[in-house]
Amino acid sequence: MKSADLPLLGQPPAPGTAPAERADAARNRAKILDAAAGLFATRDPRTVTMDDIAKAAGVGRGTLYRRYPDVGSIAVALLDEHERALQEQLLRGEPPLGPGAPPAQRLAAFYAAMIDLLDTHANLVLGAETGGARFATGAYRFWVVHVRTLLTEAGVPEPDSLVDPLLAPLAAEVYRQQRERGLTSEEIKTALGRLAYGVLG
Repeated sequence: MKSADLPLLGQPPAPGTAPAERADAARNRAKILDAAAGLFATRDPRTVTMDDIAKAAGVGRGTLYRRYPDVGSIAVALLDEHERALQEQLLRGEPPLGPGAPPAQRLAAFYAAMIDLLDTHANLVLGAETGGARFATGAYRFWVVHVRTLLTEAGVPEPDSLVDPLLAPLAAEVYRQQRERGLTSEEIKTALGRLAYGVLG
């Protein structure tokens, strides 16, 4: 499947296919997401618990668990809008991020866009994708399809074996480790650009 054929993650259902959200449920959802965003912004998201979020939102545990099974799913919900915007650019945006540029240039542009996203939302990404949870998110599956498509277009043999290694530098834990060591975002982008051109030519 090409990245151009992949639907945007989190895309709203077509009219008439899902029941309308009740007003009280919508208010609770907004309170939960606002409270979680505040906690993620001020604390390591790996230390935030569902009890913390319920208390900060002023909702009961049952209300929270009916909508979100765990902290990671709340982080994913908060990230959804930002990741869908990037997916839209990859599918239909201007090159080099969007279609029309050589594969290596597109991968370098994707790396740069992901570092921009991490600059702003690293805590959310860390909350959503820590450890093995990273590979289960819909966004990661989208990035897999995109990178595999670029590898295939570049004629790289056995592209499947390279997809995860090429996405590994974008893990929030790796990004934070690099920033804590003193690397700037621009230095990380430059290094990842060299990686893109080194693999895809």
